[in-house]
Amino acid sequence: MKKKTNLLDVGISLAVANGISQGLFGSNIMDFMTGQKDGKYAAGGDGSFRLTLPEMLGIGENVNFGGNFGGSHTLSSVVIRNFKANSGSIMFSAIGLPIVAKAAKKLLRKPVLSPANKLLKMTGLDVKV
Repeated sequence: MKKKTNLLDVGISLAVANGISQGLFGSNIMDFMTGQKDGKYAAGGDGSFRLTLPEMLGIGENVNFGGNFGGSHTLSSVVIRNFKANSGSIMFSAIGLPIVAKAAKKLLRKPVLSPANKLLKMTGLDVKV
């Protein structure tokens, strides 16, 4: 039997990835992947401490492979600086969020999750919460 996709686990994974991306690169996971800032493409032109994947790959106007950095900054110095500035939130995202989510799943299993799974089963979707 094929294992059902657990929507809560997917959501937790996205929250962890977003927290780590925000902490290390200064941009949420969507902006990091697309190179956007405030809905506009801004890879390489949005500040030296905010990194995106297209910027690191050299995609866009006036963008060098590895990113654009002001002054003496490099990719590693920017990531290290961001990590030092955001280490608490990164650690909470990587360690705390999964722990909190696991506890919440146990507390909410009978009153919320079981009925929700029954409803999802009736829809025929191959997912659960």
